[in-house]
Amino acid sequence: MWHFAVSLFLVELYGNSLLLTAVYGLVVAGSVLFLGAIIGDWVDKNPRLRVAQTSLIVQNVSVIICGIILMVVFLYKNELLSMYHGWLLTLCYILVITIANIANLASTAMGITIQRDWIVVVAGEDRSKLADMNATVRRIDQLTNILAPMAVGQIMTFGSPVMGCGFIAGWNLMSMCVEYLLLWKVYQKTPALAIKGGKKADDQELKQLNIKANSNNNEKPAEHICLVTDKAIVTAEIPKEPSCGDRMREPFITFKNGWIAYYNQSVFWAGMGLAFLYMTVLGFDCITTGYAYTQGLSGFVLSLLMGASAISGIMGTVAFTWLRKKCGLVRTGFISGIAQLSSLVLCIVSVFMPGSPLDLSVSPFEDIGTRFLEGESLPTVSPAGVSIDYFTTDMPNLLIRSNSTTSGPEENPIPLLSVGLLFAGVIAARVGLWSFDLTVTQLIQENVIESERGVISGVQNSMNYLLDLLHFIMVILGPNPEAFGLLVLISVSFVAMGHMMYFRFAFKNLGKQLFSCSNTEPKTDSGEQQRETSVV
Repeated sequence: MWHFAVSLFLVELYGNSLLLTAVYGLVVAGSVLFLGAIIGDWVDKNPRLRVAQTSLIVQNVSVIICGIILMVVFLYKNELLSMYHGWLLTLCYILVITIANIANLASTAMGITIQRDWIVVVAGEDRSKLADMNATVRRIDQLTNILAPMAVGQIMTFGSPVMGCGFIAGWNLMSMCVEYLLLWKVYQKTPALAIKGGKKADDQELKQLNIKANSNNNEKPAEHICLVTDKAIVTAEIPKEPSCGDRMREPFITFKNGWIAYYNQSVFWAGMGLAFLYMTVLGFDCITTGYAYTQGLSGFVLSLLMGASAISGIMGTVAFTWLRKKCGLVRTGFISGIAQLSSLVLCIVSVFMPGSPLDLSVSPFEDIGTRFLEGESLPTVSPAGVSIDYFTTDMPNLLIRSNSTTSGPEENPIPLLSVGLLFAGVIAARVGLWSFDLTVTQLIQENVIESERGVISGVQNSMNYLLDLLHFIMVILGPNPEAFGLLVLISVSFVAMGHMMYFRFAFKNLGKQLFSCSNTEPKTDSGEQQRETSVV
């Protein structure tokens, strides 16, 4: 709920401008990009219950504080603007973005520990149970993505932003208590969660390897082993305090080692394939929504399309569980990729259909230069002389007509064939997309050793945010509707490259058996080989 509402609050707060929303998105993406490995390493090195409780409390308390600050700003905005030449209001903006970013980082840690670690331990060795649990969690996410925007939208429409902030703050306070009790109950019913394996075994194995390596020298083996053992005992009794320089270098070392460990994983190419799917404009975000408005779709129609997209995503989770039982996990990813790419063919066709505004002769920087470099103000009315009434999201206005209120009947509305094919392809592709996402998620769960699950999942989140950040940069370089068709083609190309990376991973593990339908497949090497190559 908060992830949807914070963007609306920031837009409302800054006079219907996207500046604060853009800054918030940039800060969030940059933070996860650089801190993902460090967050994952913290998840690995601390007890599971402590990590979950700390992440839960920090996330919800941060949202509550943000809600209170936003309520104060909405109520006393004029007074704050007049104090200290507006710097106090600017400080409130900075506080909201900073605390909201902390909430997002805590949410990232919570997602890693629950969806990538706890769920694996609860499922045990039963892969089918793990797949069903992953699919159930994803269905819950899809349902909340439908219900949360509806609730916040209704409150802000029939109430006010202040009521919306108060509702979200109260909701997070109540949900924090409920989630805390549920986490404690799951922890009590699953004794395996109290045991975090991997770390002590790896340390003992490393010590034995050092003893064996030193015994090959010309020194006396028995005496040297005794000396090493005595030194180890002395070191254990008097631990060496890390210096200030070591503490400052530790986050950078963790960052480097996390990315190296990610590269050394057997599922590296599968994870990279998933990350490349984030480099796309073919999703129901603010970019695609804005383009739909320029093509004549109203807010009511878009809400119906978003609902259809969520239903398609739920169908993808059902398809994942069925395909995994029939064809195996690795083949499920391959089939899901084919399904997604086949659906995106409709998006490619839409670029060249009637109604598509594709025109590469229009410079994307011309409009920006006119407005900002030549000092012209931003328009406050609809383009092309369209009455602002046509841009409302009232239910009777299912389509935004291209003709103005004063134009004659000879002008025709924008053809909807192009935008219709575009959204048909996007919605149909959600089935393959979510099935593929669940496949890669379970591959990481099954093939990454327990002591590295957190850091590998953190780096995977960083990769996802990196490609997502690049897709926003791509839109900045071509923001006008005439260039959106080119962005669609680039997006499909990146999706295709992502599935090619996954195909490399799948063919390496299954060979020609990839093309045969069977639920028996070898597990990728994730044991001793990864422990030797990983530096975490």
